[in-house]
Amino acid sequence: MEPQRLDSLSPKSPYVKPLYNMKRIGLLLLCFLGLPLKTLAVPVVPNFQQGSMTSHTETESTVTETINSIDYRTGWEYSVTGTGVSNNNQPLNPPVNTSTVTVTPSTLSTSTNGVSVTGSVTSSFDNLDFSSQNNFTMTEQGAPFQFTQSYQGAGMTNQTIIQRVTTIRSVTDTTSTFTQ
Repeated sequence: MEPQRLDSLSPKSPYVKPLYNMKRIGLLLLCFLGLPLKTLAVPVVPNFQQGSMTSHTETESTVTETINSIDYRTGWEYSVTGTGVSNNNQPLNPPVNTSTVTVTPSTLSTSTNGVSVTGSVTSSFDNLDFSSQNNFTMTEQGAPFQFTQSYQGAGMTNQTIIQRVTTIRSVTDTTSTFTQ
């Protein structure tokens, strides 16, 4: 049997359908691979001549500062002066005790900031025990005399609490104008 020519085949021939499918696949491959990729890109051209942009920014921050200043005397001062008195040859200072003090400052919250300040400071120091003081007596009964006893103990002498609230508000308006 002699091979048939392609143009002499009838459309119902079993050879025709695969040939048409191969032609289609070849045509599609030619379209996708044969076209350069640059031709698929489309340039973007702005279609405006001029314009402007505005921006509005607001920020707000609140800073609460608390300054708690506590003044301490770190030692004690004791003095005894007088005339016409005697300590009966006993030591002038009463016995020394060690004390511990805890200071807990607090401020009430206010309607402005709603913040309460708390904290504590503990310190130890020596002080004089006056429960068993020396017995000072007059040297001559009925004679004039003068007697002064002064004591300033260690510990807190002053506390100052300063609280301030600062609110910082920043508003920025920006306008940008551009032309092509």
